[in-house]
Amino acid sequence: MEGVLTPEIWIAVAEKTGIPELRRTTRDEPDYDKLMVGRLAILDRHGLKLSDIQEVIASLPLLPGARDFLDELRTLTQVLILSDTFEQFAQPLMRQLNWPTLLCHRLIVKDDHITGYQIRTPEQKQKAVAALKLMNYRVIAAGDSFNDTAMLGEADAGFLFHAPQNIKDRFPQFPAVDTYAELMALFKRELSL
Repeated sequence: MEGVLTPEIWIAVAEKTGIPELRRTTRDEPDYDKLMVGRLAILDRHGLKLSDIQEVIASLPLLPGARDFLDELRTLTQVLILSDTFEQFAQPLMRQLNWPTLLCHRLIVKDDHITGYQIRTPEQKQKAVAALKLMNYRVIAAGDSFNDTAMLGEADAGFLFHAPQNIKDRFPQFPAVDTYAELMALFKRELSL
């Protein structure tokens, strides 16, 4: 979701709060647990609450062209968004995307303070794709980060979208594109098989 259809939430929070350490994303850190533990420590240190982050998220627009891309894709096939975001973060963005199906994680919150997080299951994106394939679905996937590559490898076809150069260099097996028109062309090609 983030970096493909929506802005990176944590980067937006970093910019709004002036806390540069929050700019790290799964494009920078492949170990999601390490990344989140670090983020929670930063939130504690600066006294940031869930409502502070939700306020930033509510102000975010979609990436230009994301809604049109998703609307067109949904005329061609079913769409499922697999994300390492959290239910408590996603609602304003899902509203803007016309409520696609989203599978993601959940924050543990007490009195507006984020105390932890619940991962649905380790490698949830890859496992969700594997489960869909067990039900005889053909899966085409796109992503931009380290945490997407297991999903892309599990899918029948996987693409990098607007990925940074370090990801493209490390995973050259995945075709990489940078515009929604290019990504739609790849999806259409795969859907015509």
